[in-house]
Amino acid sequence: MKHGPSIARIGALVGDPARANMLTALMSGQALTAGELAIEAGVAANTASGHLAQLLDGGLLAVEKQGRHRYFRLAGPDIAETLEALMDLASRNGGRRTRPGPKDPELRRARVCYDHLAGEQGVALMARMTAGKLLALGDGSIEMTAHGERHFAAFGIDVAALKSASRPVCRSCLDWSMRRPHLAGGLGAALLTRIVHLGWARRLPASRIVRFVPSGEKAFAKLFA
Repeated sequence: MKHGPSIARIGALVGDPARANMLTALMSGQALTAGELAIEAGVAANTASGHLAQLLDGGLLAVEKQGRHRYFRLAGPDIAETLEALMDLASRNGGRRTRPGPKDPELRRARVCYDHLAGEQGVALMARMTAGKLLALGDGSIEMTAHGERHFAAFGIDVAALKSASRPVCRSCLDWSMRRPHLAGGLGAALLTRIVHLGWARRLPASRIVRFVPSGEKAFAKLFA
């Protein structure tokens, strides 16, 4: 008799190319309509509806209704982190997509992983926060230090709100392009929101790319250094 949860069903849901394209499109953290996801998956509208029903039933997606429209999104940040880890596995095993163009270097440089910063900039930020003892790494865990709480508060992060939320404050997310961790969780999301609010960077529409302005990139490089 087998013990523990079965990964076969989830693997089958993610393993279909059309559904995988839908899930990847939602990694930006934006909610998309069935029609938009059909285009991303390269399938007809009725076929997309069947795929979306399976993803909803499997707990990978959530849906919101606004008027006549239904908007689909990932069921939570943990789904995005799991997909990011699968992307890393695919990259290491020769499963990388061939989609040439100027966006590829930018995706590696800085991108959104659901709602937090990923890519070279995300990994660099994580390294600086760890080296500066703003974050403490334990046995498979990560948390803010008292020193870090003061620094994050000074940067404009509501630390008390993060600690009282149901979402984990800090989570390590393996970056598929760098193969090193970047910061997820409530703190990771709050940092990206603050960076965008300060005008250091902006999220490109209909894309996962985060593009820093020159002055913002300089300020970001000094952040928590």
